[in-house]
Amino acid sequence: MTEPVRSTIDSLGGTPASALESAREAYAEANQESRRHFESACAHMPGGNTRTVLFHSPFPLRIVRGQDARLWDADGHEYVDFLGDFTAGLFGHTNPAIADAVRSALADGISLSGHNRLEARFAARICERFPSVDSVRFTNSGTEANLLAITTAMATTGRRKILVFDGAYHGSLASFAGGSAPTNVPHEWVVGTYNDIDSTSALLDEYGSSLAAVLVEPMLGSGGCVPADQEFLRLLRRRTRESGTLLIFDEVMTSRLAHGGYQSISGLEADLTTLGKYIGGGLSFGAFGGRSDLMSVFDPRQPGSLAHAGTFNNNVLTMSAGLAALDELTPEAADELGTRGDRLRTELNLLCEESGVPMVFTGLGSLMTVHFTDRAVHCGADVRGADQELKELFFFDMLAAGVYLARRGMVALSLTIGSAECRLLFEAVAAFIERRRPVLSGIARQQSSAAP
Repeated sequence: MTEPVRSTIDSLGGTPASALESAREAYAEANQESRRHFESACAHMPGGNTRTVLFHSPFPLRIVRGQDARLWDADGHEYVDFLGDFTAGLFGHTNPAIADAVRSALADGISLSGHNRLEARFAARICERFPSVDSVRFTNSGTEANLLAITTAMATTGRRKILVFDGAYHGSLASFAGGSAPTNVPHEWVVGTYNDIDSTSALLDEYGSSLAAVLVEPMLGSGGCVPADQEFLRLLRRRTRESGTLLIFDEVMTSRLAHGGYQSISGLEADLTTLGKYIGGGLSFGAFGGRSDLMSVFDPRQPGSLAHAGTFNNNVLTMSAGLAALDELTPEAADELGTRGDRLRTELNLLCEESGVPMVFTGLGSLMTVHFTDRAVHCGADVRGADQELKELFFFDMLAAGVYLARRGMVALSLTIGSAECRLLFEAVAAFIERRRPVLSGIARQQSSAAP
């Protein structure tokens, strides 16, 4: 096998910007075939891209193969996959049970033009698994699931406003990193501060009677793996009940944290829950569900019911793969994965603390993100306030060490990640700290002098 080319940088001191530029140059030199693929793709896709999160300068890697917890790029470099397709790849790249399920579905025909024998079984399994979901409808992504949950709330309450939180990501059409994105659907958004009890209480006082829903991630996922304080979530649950507002938990990512999702371990139940990512076994998938009285508005047997179309909502490949996926993530497997992630994050944070660098890993269970700051990270503004150039430098250094993760520093463990892979990541982080200590020390001094 071909090992990733380690960058050779003459000066490891200087600023994050200069270190990052050198890392980019070394990356470009080591990945000429990926560069050629990217330049070719630009002829027919804007920026050679159809999934923005995967792009980075000077060009993204072209991944050509995956097996279990490993990936190979077009230049023959091998990586341990610590990204897990942003939580969708929970089962690794070659899970035999899921592959068999897909082959079985293919054998009986692909687009069957009607109800099939799998969708009701899949729906029953999801309702059995997630305590707040009495009935469910399928979509093709978490984005669709969240938009339809919002639609459900507006239709059943007769209200229009939706309370969301800065730093949240509820899909490509409902993103709130630093406010409402220009690509968002034009709902009446009210944007609050995640984990801020006082300001959220004030917003609920002001808008409570006009809010159709509060949409919240139990942990900011794409926004930096920032867990919600339990007091914050309890406030939302209590106040929404008082005002007749629906509480929607976006568990597209956090449903992996336990066999029954985050709600099964928190003691809290939402009115509506959205799901996605890994539950489809690595295929396109989304779902929204909740209380029967709310979901009944989509019952086509009822007069005035809401229509919810989607050619591929019940596609046999996802239905079959999803059933296999739910079998694979047993309660024991979910608990073991969460314990492995918690242990790894604790070890990494102890390493950062003992090394005296402004660096912390936040998250829950198998999900975590690195932040370059010496301050607590509780909300979206805290995530943005950390040093972003160091985060990208970390990304390139991890690639050079054979570790594949998100450019924004996110890690999502798959079931195929074991103790040897976790040790690889730990050692790569330790080497990064020692190699980049001059830059990290400079950032620590700047942050200390800027503190109020």
